[in-house]
Amino acid sequence: MKLYDAAFAPSPRRVRIFLAEKAIEVERVVVDLRQNEQLSDPYLAINPRGAVPALELDDGEVICESAAICRYFEALQPEPPLFGRTPLDIGRIESWTRRIESDGYAAAVYAFRNAHPAFENRAAPGKWPAMPQIPELGARGLIMWGAFVDALESRLGDRDWIATDTYSFADITALVTIDFARAAKLSIPEKCRAIARWHAAASARPSAAA
Repeated sequence: MKLYDAAFAPSPRRVRIFLAEKAIEVERVVVDLRQNEQLSDPYLAINPRGAVPALELDDGEVICESAAICRYFEALQPEPPLFGRTPLDIGRIESWTRRIESDGYAAAVYAFRNAHPAFENRAAPGKWPAMPQIPELGARGLIMWGAFVDALESRLGDRDWIATDTYSFADITALVTIDFARAAKLSIPEKCRAIARWHAAASARPSAAA
C-alpha cells in the first residue's frame, strides 16, 4: 500500500493528520507539486486527474480524494472514531465537514488560484485543458471567507470542538483549511477569539505536525 503525498498541499495534509490520529503508518511517495510532477505521465498513470493524494492498494486499485481515503481507513480501523460513533454524531460531523469544504476551503481555493500568477491558465487543480483565471472568483472567495469565519466563530463560542464534543474529521478539515488560506492571504481576524482558542488546541495535537 502506498500513499502518494505532497508537501504544502492541504488535501494530502488532511490524510496525514487523520492517519497520525489513528496511529496508522503507510508508505509515502512524495509528489513534487512545484515541479508539476502530479502532471507527469508516471503519476497520471496512477491518478489520471493529476491530483493528490492517491492511495494505491496492494492489488493495484487506487482510491483518490482525501475524504474517501480517510473513510477507507476509518472502516479498516474504527478506533478512535473520527467520523462519529452514533448516528447523530456521524450526521453532525458530515454536515460540518461539508460546510467547511464548501464555504471555507472553496473560498481559499478561489482566492488563491484566481489571483496567484503561478496559476495562470491553471485556475483549477489537477489535469484540465487551459483554465483561465477569473478575478471575480477571487473576489467571491473573499466574501465567502468572511461569512465562513463568522459562522465558525459563532459555532465555537461555547464549545471545544466543531462538530461534536470530541475532536473529529471536521476539525481536521477546518485546521488544514485555515492554515492553507494563509497562502491566499486570508486570515482570521483578531476579534475571533473562539477560533483562535480552537486553532491553538488543534495545532497543539501531535498529529498537526504530520
